[in-house]
Amino acid sequence: MLIPRFVPWMLSVSMMVLCPNVASGQNYPNKVIRIATAQAGSGNDLVSRLIAHGLTGSLGQQVIVENRGRMAIEIAVKAPPDGYTLLLYTSVVWLEPFLRSNVPWDPVSDFSPITLPAESPSILVVHPSLPVKSVKDLIALAKARPGELNYGSTSTGAAPHLAAELFKAMAGVDIVRISYKGGASGSTALIAGEVQLTFSSTGTVMLHVKSGRLRALAVTTAQPSALVPGLPTVAAAGLPGFEAGTIYGMFAPVKTPATIINRLNEEVVRVLNRADVKERLFNAGVQVVGSSPEKFTATMKSEMAKWGKVIKDANIHE
Repeated sequence: MLIPRFVPWMLSVSMMVLCPNVASGQNYPNKVIRIATAQAGSGNDLVSRLIAHGLTGSLGQQVIVENRGRMAIEIAVKAPPDGYTLLLYTSVVWLEPFLRSNVPWDPVSDFSPITLPAESPSILVVHPSLPVKSVKDLIALAKARPGELNYGSTSTGAAPHLAAELFKAMAGVDIVRISYKGGASGSTALIAGEVQLTFSSTGTVMLHVKSGRLRALAVTTAQPSALVPGLPTVAAAGLPGFEAGTIYGMFAPVKTPATIINRLNEEVVRVLNRADVKERLFNAGVQVVGSSPEKFTATMKSEMAKWGKVIKDANIHE
């Protein structure tokens, strides 16, 4: 007996009719949810674990964090669009395609944005021996000594690296990059005088600033930050329009049902706005945002346009 070719299609349609909740996500969640993210101990990890802990209580299902490094992004791309594999990562997701040509994902077509959960500003800090007390002083010194000042940087394309390159471009100065494995290594090098300045997260350098081992000149946010009260912005202190920092993003695989995306957005934002979660993140130098999926999408596209140009103009690549 011959089976018509259209039978499998008919069966799948029949199953959707009989089980509409499969497509609509009305029974979501009914099993363990995993959040794939970067290495343990990172900012990604902290944000992920606080969200996972809160969601476990509010969703009634266990939410676990898997530290997979950059493989987390590919894991999320290949996962079924059912809301049980999520991704929490920084701007690497949407900026990596500008840094190398063989990236196995597209930030726009391969993901369904859930929320921009949080962001972390960088601080422009210098070695105390450097004869500068402000951003304008630093720019003047860099122009007087082109190619003589070094800045410490983490991995290529990370927020501190891009902040420094944006600073170079907007200020019209020539400062030389020295790369380190992580923010802590870069701070140690700055304290030792191996480099003269760096853009670093508040959590990494503020203890050194308070002890006098480093001097903070400005914060990279567009507006003054409660994380560093009294510190001017780079924009107000000499470079109008300057803005940089680390942005965290939370995604599901593309084609995840809108009902699931909206449910997750609602629950994640509720968790982020809990007083204890806000305090824990604030103490780590991270500010809660908790945007809608639409606002996160708009921010991501704006980031791609801005930093894509910086990367291209500076010929940055991995």
